Amino acid sequence: MHVHILGICGTFMGSLALLARELGHQVSGSDAGVYPPMSTQLAAHGIELREGYDPAHLQPEPDLVIIGNALSRGNPAVEYVLDRGLRYTSGPQWLSEQLLQKRWVLAAAGTHGKTTTSSLLAWLLEANGYQPGFLIGGVPDNFGRSAQLGSSDFFVIEADEYDSAFFDKRSKFVHYRPRTAILNNLEFDHADIFPDLEAIQRQFHHLVRTIPATGQIILPAGDAALEGVLAMGCWSDRVTTSVGGEGDWTAELLSADGSEFRLRHRGADCGVVRWRHTGRHNVANALSAIAAAHHVGVPPADAVAACADFAGVKRRMSLVGEVNGIVVYDDFAHHPTAIDTTLQGLRHQAGDARIVAVIEPRSNTMRMGVHRQRLAPATAAADQVIWYQPPGLDWSLDDVIAASPVPARLAHDIDALVAALAAELQGGERVVIMSNGGFGGIHDKLMAALRQRWSA
Repeated sequence: MHVHILGICGTFMGSLALLARELGHQVSGSDAGVYPPMSTQLAAHGIELREGYDPAHLQPEPDLVIIGNALSRGNPAVEYVLDRGLRYTSGPQWLSEQLLQKRWVLAAAGTHGKTTTSSLLAWLLEANGYQPGFLIGGVPDNFGRSAQLGSSDFFVIEADEYDSAFFDKRSKFVHYRPRTAILNNLEFDHADIFPDLEAIQRQFHHLVRTIPATGQIILPAGDAALEGVLAMGCWSDRVTTSVGGEGDWTAELLSADGSEFRLRHRGADCGVVRWRHTGRHNVANALSAIAAAHHVGVPPADAVAACADFAGVKRRMSLVGEVNGIVVYDDFAHHPTAIDTTLQGLRHQAGDARIVAVIEPRSNTMRMGVHRQRLAPATAAADQVIWYQPPGLDWSLDDVIAASPVPARLAHDIDALVAALAAELQGGERVVIMSNGGFGGIHDKLMAALRQRWSA
């Protein structure tokens, strides 16, 4: 079967393309924005990519068109599909029908940490011989790809609450019907489709309604928003996690940066996790993943051992490179809480070293200015912040800079930003670049400028 995917370079749709290819389908796709790591991953697997949404990309006509949720009526490819009466579906629906039926689905949902948690969970299962399938909105470094079919009944999925398609406004995760469900946390986000937190809670409860009584819901103890979801009705076993508090699964930090912690299950000592990751948020992610792996049979001690070999996820505090002692990281932070926790984790790791944050507020919610009052306080752990005002941001960042607890400035041009930053940085400093997009290739540009400066 020839499957054409509209919006193929999105993290979810690109992963879907890999699964369709692994099932033996001919796969092609179109997208308006084609950039790594997804574009290179798809090309490496023989998937044909086409720039833009020209209806000619749908000729000869494919057997099925999978339409991403970024596309809407008026898009020329969408209009062609409808006019020609081509067979079409949403990505979550295709996944449910083709892959998830009769499998033990382990889903990681929540506002933050879905990608890291699902990646770690897939690794915990893989390292312990479970041979899981998975679909993750990022590229786990342990696997080098964002999706695989697996050869067992277990399938790990990053469960996003965003809508499924222009013709299906349900959250993606209602299609997945998990037996093990991680609810990491819940805050207001996706203001382009949800009017308030209560609307998101209702979607989360739709997910809860699909979990069988023999299933399990894993959530942090004391999360008021998630407790509000479960108060609407819960029919499954509840398991709680806590970093430094009370819960079924708890972590006692043995190092301030979170790189070492003691794991306990209902009071019993399960060993000490020593890994390369930092931040209290990542410890919380680990607790959720370990609890979910335990639900399918992974002993806690074996999960502790596997954590040591977890390599992380591309674009989640990924090391871009180091020049003359200047260390550059790339991070996907798309929300004030993510910015805050990432910088706090880096601060604990870096100690007194100077931290410079370069931030592009690019997500739909950011563009709407919903979180503008929370942005400045979120950067308190940095020593300096450079805010980039991207095209299409309809409000000024001046007020964010004025309210900044640390020195901050505004940039409108990426090349000028890179030139100025490369000239200022000194050995021993840390730079973390934060954006949920390609950010104009700033990572490679900065590394090139630093090399040029220090080789001169």
